[in-house]
Amino acid sequence: MGGDHAPGSVIDGCAISYERHPSVRFLLFGDEAKIRAELARHPGLEAHVEIHHTPDAVPMDAKPAQAVRQGRKSSMAMAITSVKVKRAAAVVSAGSTGALMAMSLIQLRTFPGVSRPAIAAIWPTITGETLVLDVGANVESTIKQLVDFAVLGEAFAHAVMKRERPKVGLLNIGSEDLKGNDVVKAADTLLRAANLPIDYVGYVEGDDISGGEIDVVVTDGFSGNIALKTAEGTAKLVAHYLRSAMQSSLLSKIGAVLASGAFNILRKKMDPRSANGGVFLGLNGLVVKSHGGTDGLGYASALDLAIELADSDFNDDITHALSLVNEKVVVAEAELKAEKARKKDAAVQ
Repeated sequence: MGGDHAPGSVIDGCAISYERHPSVRFLLFGDEAKIRAELARHPGLEAHVEIHHTPDAVPMDAKPAQAVRQGRKSSMAMAITSVKVKRAAAVVSAGSTGALMAMSLIQLRTFPGVSRPAIAAIWPTITGETLVLDVGANVESTIKQLVDFAVLGEAFAHAVMKRERPKVGLLNIGSEDLKGNDVVKAADTLLRAANLPIDYVGYVEGDDISGGEIDVVVTDGFSGNIALKTAEGTAKLVAHYLRSAMQSSLLSKIGAVLASGAFNILRKKMDPRSANGGVFLGLNGLVVKSHGGTDGLGYASALDLAIELADSDFNDDITHALSLVNEKVVVAEAELKAEKARKKDAAVQ
């Protein structure tokens, strides 16, 4: 029931995704009467869904704490529960991001050693795709959380994006060692000192995200969300400029007709609906957040991502990676603290 156009956009998304994945069944949580009214527009879909009537729904503007207290029987909460009790492989929602994160965190918990989950978004690039995290779950991130995000992102890129040895970078305002705030610089030092089983390449800048040379870009949710929204806005601006240019004269219109095939390819690549869906990484369960304003095609992309995650070895890869990492990070942190103390003592002497 979440999203600006629910439940219509959700049902439309299920219909599109079902055509791509005919073996998948959908559990739909929400107002049964409204859901059945939308299902009537897709006669072949009803046999492949299971409706769970939940009269309550979390408002889009609900505060996370309010949603947790008052929305225990809501469609969002019950959908998350279905993943917790293994009735569903993943949950997809276009509802309030804060409420979805809070409810998922309480019900599913995080992997051992992970303090906070991150929202990961797949970003189109020149050469393919790049994973960026966090893009909105945590306004501020600690040093350890940025290291966790690097490990989680690397496991995702390996299991889902099929990168044999993903390259991981830390987003910064420059590639020089002296640039960046204290948290970013300390996270860089820890990633290098811990000797983790990931291909950490150091700092990357904003324009490196779309370059395609880095598989995973790690940042805090504040910077990541701004970068994501800026990229979406830039894509809309470029599309507007192209439409205006192609309609500026008769010759331009003729050229647009002749180049329509190429423009269709460009339009599909720039369409944010094709990359819709942010994954909550770090939870003991698969949760995908769809953009609230998307339509059926965009919601189908989020569903496709959830299905791909469920069919992958993603959770096994994360469990294995974290078991190797946590001990090394603890040792590296202790060594860095000891080195800092030694330098402080030497300066005093």
